[in-house]
Amino acid sequence: QVQLVESGGGLVQAGGSLRLSCAVSGRSFSGYGMGWFRQAPGKEREFVAAMSWGGVVTYYADSVKGRFTISRDNAKNTMYLQMNSLKFEDTAVYYCARWKYGNTYQDEKSYDSWGQGTQVTVSS
Repeated sequence: QVQLVESGGGLVQAGGSLRLSCAVSGRSFSGYGMGWFRQAPGKEREFVAAMSWGGVVTYYADSVKGRFTISRDNAKNTMYLQMNSLKFEDTAVYYCARWKYGNTYQDEKSYDSWGQGTQVTVSS
């Protein structure tokens, strides 16, 4: 059974940066696309970024494009989300997930395994 563990969340001032990590257990990483989602208080979970298994193709939500960068290190079974120029509205619990089904990277149903989430709080 695949396990995903996020880390790197915390409290940061607006304009600051954080890097989230997602460690994936076993041989359940390479060969799969991966994605990041987030859920703010009182809101539905939303897509943030995704990438193909080889890391060549990346996708971003319009709200984070140009500020966030998704990457992966297949040798370390780890995915990253570098978040720069953070805004108050980026405050949320961030989840990583394994993209297993279809081509609809923005749809949660395309992902079969999820981490427990890491809190990111941006102070204004």
